[in-house]
Amino acid sequence: MGSLLELVGIAFFLVGGFLCLTGGVGLLRLPDFFCRVHAAGVTETLAAPMLLVGIMLHQGEFNQDTFKLMLITLFMLATSPTASHAMAKAALHGGLRPLLNDGDQSKPEGSGGESSKR
Repeated sequence: MGSLLELVGIAFFLVGGFLCLTGGVGLLRLPDFFCRVHAAGVTETLAAPMLLVGIMLHQGEFNQDTFKLMLITLFMLATSPTASHAMAKAALHGGLRPLLNDGDQSKPEGSGGESSKR
C-alpha cells in the first residue's frame, strides 16, 4: 500500500510541476495583464495544491503535519481565485482594458464606446 501511495504522490508532483512550468511560461509570454493574471491564478489554484497533496501522500501516514498541509491547501483553494479576481477587477476599474483579437487595447463592447449595433 505504501508503494501505491508513493506512486500516486509522484504523479501529483509531476502534474503540479508541469502546471508550475506552464504557469511560469504564461507569465513570461502572454501579452497583457489579464492573461498573465489567469496564468498566475492557474498556478496558484491548481499547481500548488497538487504539490501539497503529493507531499501529503508521500508522508504515508496521517499526522499533525498532514493536517497542517490540508489546512494550507484549503486556504489556498479558497483565497487564490478570490485574489486573482480582485486583481483583475481592480485593473479593469483602474482603466486597464484587455487586449482584443486585433491586438488593440480598446474598450470592450458595451462599455460606453461605439455601439456595435448599426
